[in-house]
Amino acid sequence: MGAHLYVRAPPPSSAGGTTSMLMLAHSVILLLAAIIILSTVHHVNGSDSETLIEFKDSLINGDNLTTWIIDNAPCNNSSPNWEGLLCTDGNIWGIKLEGKGLEGSIDPTILARLPSLVSISFKNNSLEGSLPDFRKLDELREIFLSDNKFYGEIKANAFKGLNRLTKLYLANNELMGHIPMSLTTLPKLKELVLDNNHFDGQIPNFDRGKLTLANFANNHFHGRIPEGLRDSPASRFSGNGELCGTPLTECHRAAGTSTSTIIIIALVVATAVAAMIFAVVILSRHHHHQRQLGPMPGAQNQGSTVLAASANLSTQEKGGVSAHNGKKVDLSMQLTFLRDDVETFNLADLLKASAEVLGSGMFGSSYKAALDGGKLVVVKRFKQMNNARKEEFCKHMTRLGSLRHPNVTTLVAFYYRKEEKLLVSDYIDNISLAFHLHSKQSNEIRSPDWPTRLKIVKGVVRGLQNLYNKLPSLIVPHGHLKSSNVLLNKNYEPLLTDYGLVPLTNPELARDFMMAYKSPEYKQTGRISKRTDIWCLGILILEIMTGKIPGNTLHQGKGNDTDLADFINSVADQEFNIDMFDKEMTGFDKSNEGEMMKLLKIGLSCCETDTNKRMEIKQVVERIEEVKEKDSVEDDFYSTYSSETDKGSSIGHSCDFTS
Repeated sequence: MGAHLYVRAPPPSSAGGTTSMLMLAHSVILLLAAIIILSTVHHVNGSDSETLIEFKDSLINGDNLTTWIIDNAPCNNSSPNWEGLLCTDGNIWGIKLEGKGLEGSIDPTILARLPSLVSISFKNNSLEGSLPDFRKLDELREIFLSDNKFYGEIKANAFKGLNRLTKLYLANNELMGHIPMSLTTLPKLKELVLDNNHFDGQIPNFDRGKLTLANFANNHFHGRIPEGLRDSPASRFSGNGELCGTPLTECHRAAGTSTSTIIIIALVVATAVAAMIFAVVILSRHHHHQRQLGPMPGAQNQGSTVLAASANLSTQEKGGVSAHNGKKVDLSMQLTFLRDDVETFNLADLLKASAEVLGSGMFGSSYKAALDGGKLVVVKRFKQMNNARKEEFCKHMTRLGSLRHPNVTTLVAFYYRKEEKLLVSDYIDNISLAFHLHSKQSNEIRSPDWPTRLKIVKGVVRGLQNLYNKLPSLIVPHGHLKSSNVLLNKNYEPLLTDYGLVPLTNPELARDFMMAYKSPEYKQTGRISKRTDIWCLGILILEIMTGKIPGNTLHQGKGNDTDLADFINSVADQEFNIDMFDKEMTGFDKSNEGEMMKLLKIGLSCCETDTNKRMEIKQVVERIEEVKEKDSVEDDFYSTYSSETDKGSSIGHSCDFTS
């Protein structure tokens, strides 16, 4: 060090001079250390800034975080310069962005680069997607994600290794499935808040006294409350329906049953099952042709036995009224009505009504019932909603029953039983759109002409917009939009049916059969989105205009996503001319061709593979409302709309729909 510093050396004999030189050297060392430390701190802050900016950019509307700018350090010692940060000694130990209206998803791989982060809170935003995988952030102590739009099941090992986690708040989301068992192994977990979701199964056991705060209310849990949670207030378990034990009511144990009784019951059940299987086989053979195009006309009248037997409704010997063959129907099984403007009736009236089978679909069978007085209703039997608890089902049906729109079928009433449910709606005269598009034409059955098809498309998109507006919390307000779920009245006005059922349908069945789960985004990411119904609408428009059956959507089969991609490609790859349109469609000539082509291209645009480029419902409505029966100016479409649509779109020859 002496070689680089000019120091006037004292005489060797001077002890004071030696001391001064040592003090000077010590000061130089301290100065160099300070420079190194400051450089390191600057580097860390710079790295944190870049990480946070990357996280901001990963959000859909991250620009709302106006104070997050790279030119300003995130922290000034223990005071944050950027909103929503928690700092100490210049380090970021927490992110608290609550009620900021943030949209998009959380990328935990970005947050994992913040070395001091131990607490995150994004409560009361609009973040969505499956629950982020926080296992890379193994230092986290607090996670607050309540009041967002996270959905889906959580993996059993989702919290494995988060041994420092003390608080987990996931209330008021759309999460489902079982509580991850990895939560029960966390040694420091004290607060677990899961209320107002769709969790089901049994609540796992936590060591007594381990959780100081736990809330499982308003889910679908069943069974006995674990011993380790019995000190919690009853309100923390309310709204589940089938939970029992302290602090709720005691669980009822069935009285002992003798072996002989069990054998008798088994024989009776076996006989009943065999009879039901035989009946189903006969009915399925008889009505096989009706399963392809939705409800079909002219079904043979089967009498009340079809509705009563197929619905498998319980009958009792006491407390009922005569219904059929001397049996009695339990009058306690009442329908719940959703409208004030209809004359009420009960389950016994339905069982006595003359009924005919209209068809069979993925959810179950549909029946046309003629009540006393001549009123016609459609009764749909649903057997694939076993995961829906009564309180949830009733609440959701009440919500759907409140919808009023000329292009949406209105529910009249419903009936709940754990094994199956019945939905009652008004009978629509003219059967399904699929039937009119794809059935053999005759004098009684005619294919819709161009003005009628345009009218149908406009009605469908208006009805779909109403679902988006009235059911904003649903990721897909329809979920199963296809031609067999569009009914036509006597004036060929379309009415959407089987909408809003994704939250109630057994997840396995939904993934295998429902249209929303055939979308490219689900194939690529395992998620559906707010624009998935727009993709389904695009498929429907192409079907209406070309007359082609999209994949095997009219059959209740699995795995038709590739067929749908091929269907879209078959339209996009064609030369755009009049030969693209359904040969059965009449009512058009050269004066209509431009407007027809415009509607076809709107359909293709709705099928955009990239959801970010796909239109929102408001844009779709505006575009379709602009389509007229005849061209306003000859060839105006080709000079304006066509070139405008092609900008920035991956639809057509440049797009790979199978990806």
